[in-house]
Amino acid sequence: MKTLGIIGGMGPMATAYLLELIIQMTAAKTDQEHLSAVVLNNPQVPDRTAYILDRAKPSPLPVLEGMAHALENLGCGVLCAPCVTSHYFYEELAGCVQVPFLHMVRETAKELQAAGKTRAGILATTGTVKMGLFQQALEEAGVEWAIPSEAGQRLVMSLIYEDIKAGRPANMGKFQRASEQLFDQGCDCVILGCTELSLVKRDIPLGHGYLDALEVLSKRCVEACGAPLKEAYRQLIS
Repeated sequence: MKTLGIIGGMGPMATAYLLELIIQMTAAKTDQEHLSAVVLNNPQVPDRTAYILDRAKPSPLPVLEGMAHALENLGCGVLCAPCVTSHYFYEELAGCVQVPFLHMVRETAKELQAAGKTRAGILATTGTVKMGLFQQALEEAGVEWAIPSEAGQRLVMSLIYEDIKAGRPANMGKFQRASEQLFDQGCDCVILGCTELSLVKRDIPLGHGYLDALEVLSKRCVEACGAPLKEAYRQLIS
């Protein structure tokens, strides 16, 4: 099996949850059947959305490239970054190393395509939405998309930054209002397109119609490293 390299810390809890998901998804009967992983958990990476919306802010790219090089030098054969917004820098990051770098946004679009979904709603940071990361990937996969209104997007950002990243309980009223906007637009699935939103799904039952991008990344990590995947995780859409 290949060793997985995780560019982490964006945020720290989501990074820890990725590793937990990978362990849960691996069909291992002994410790030795689990994949090996190296985690660089660096919460000091400059904020991705802040830079995307205001180029006067510090760029996270030099730090991310340094982390990718470090993981490659440590012998990692597959890399990933459990932060959706960081995929704005994907081409530069994937191009600075010689090993495969998983793209969680494109893999999420492929998961929807394989499940026969036709219209997906996007819950993500404003940086991710404004840069069209999911929109482009979904269009390439032949899946229509929808995003919240400006007011709905403010609810999403408040949930991510003022609740989850701040260590407070998630305000589910914000989540439900933003989700309802997307289902009302005819979406047959809503993407949890920020790893902080993955923590909401971990802690609170959301019901049917959601796909967690972090779960998709975890599944692909298991497969790309050559570990056996549990049958229960072949289908990820709730």
